[in-house]
Amino acid sequence: MYSDYNRRSNSVKRFVSVQRIVGLLLMLFSLTMLPPIGVDLIYGESKFHAFVAAMWITLITGTLIWLPARKVRSELKVRDGFLITVLFWTVLGTFGAIPFYFTDSAWHSITDAVFESVSGLTTTGSTVVAQGVDELPHSLNYYRVQLHWLGGMGIIVLAVAVLPMLGVGGMQLYMAETPGPMKNSKLTPRITETARVLWLVYATLTLICALVFWALGMSPFDAICHAFSTLSAGGFSTHDASIGYFDSLPIEIATIVFMLIAASNFTLHYMAWQRRSLSVHLRNGEFRTFLTLFAVFAVFVCVPLIAYGTYTPGEAIRHGVFQLVAYGTDAGFATADPTNWPSYTPLLVMLASFMFGCSGSTAGGVKMIRL
Repeated sequence: MYSDYNRRSNSVKRFVSVQRIVGLLLMLFSLTMLPPIGVDLIYGESKFHAFVAAMWITLITGTLIWLPARKVRSELKVRDGFLITVLFWTVLGTFGAIPFYFTDSAWHSITDAVFESVSGLTTTGSTVVAQGVDELPHSLNYYRVQLHWLGGMGIIVLAVAVLPMLGVGGMQLYMAETPGPMKNSKLTPRITETARVLWLVYATLTLICALVFWALGMSPFDAICHAFSTLSAGGFSTHDASIGYFDSLPIEIATIVFMLIAASNFTLHYMAWQRRSLSVHLRNGEFRTFLTLFAVFAVFVCVPLIAYGTYTPGEAIRHGVFQLVAYGTDAGFATADPTNWPSYTPLLVMLASFMFGCSGSTAGGVKMIRL
């Protein structure tokens, strides 16, 4: 009987610890409302009140969840990490919808607002905007891609880097959140430092991507927003026509390169930077298979586009490769509509979205390492 009581007591403690962590994470998420407020003040669109309200609602709710459990400490198991992750994505999807619901008529119901929020955080990239994306306030367009960026590498992984300072261990959260079967490999001896390294690589590549887009002709705002969407493999754009809005081959080539980088294992990027050599990528079997299959699929996509006269040879390669990479990495950008392409090409492009992301990347799918 004592043993049963002890087990029940430990289980209760673990659930209360989960409550404490969810409260802390929600309080942390409330701070992400600050950048959209800054964007709104820069452009003077008077929408900041919705983000202020969302920040306080999220912060107060997180505090109320955390307060009753603030003194409880219990060693978490891996299953507790999964529970926290599921709870947090559910909670974030709900609270992340507040600015959408309060700010604009583009979302007619709380269901639409939650859909947009969850689509952003999970980097799905689907949207239910009732009006043109081009017509949205800058603060909302920025907030949408910020959700992508946080969800891309995983806000749980970010939390792993921060929460140990508040007395929360991060290994279980990291294992529950990290995509693919490579979660047991650590870049550094401490899991907290590993999470920080991954976010440093992620942020650095995002900055480089934004600078490249800006240099190629995007406005600073568009460059930042599309860099967030590209590195997170999300696909939200500030324009209805997506990347096709810019009608620029250099921008499309740069987007392809950074989409491939986003769909590659970020551990390889860190090791390549540390060793100052790209040979790390070429020695990795998953990465070689990743590029080889892209090349093979590109041939099978572009040849019918040329043979059926859908495009000129140059346009066929330009649109075919871009759409294949955008779908294959689950980024979802567009410069053409593949649903009207001939023969098997629409199906092949769709099939690519299930399989081309590498483990440890921001891409979706079942991960190349499993194939």
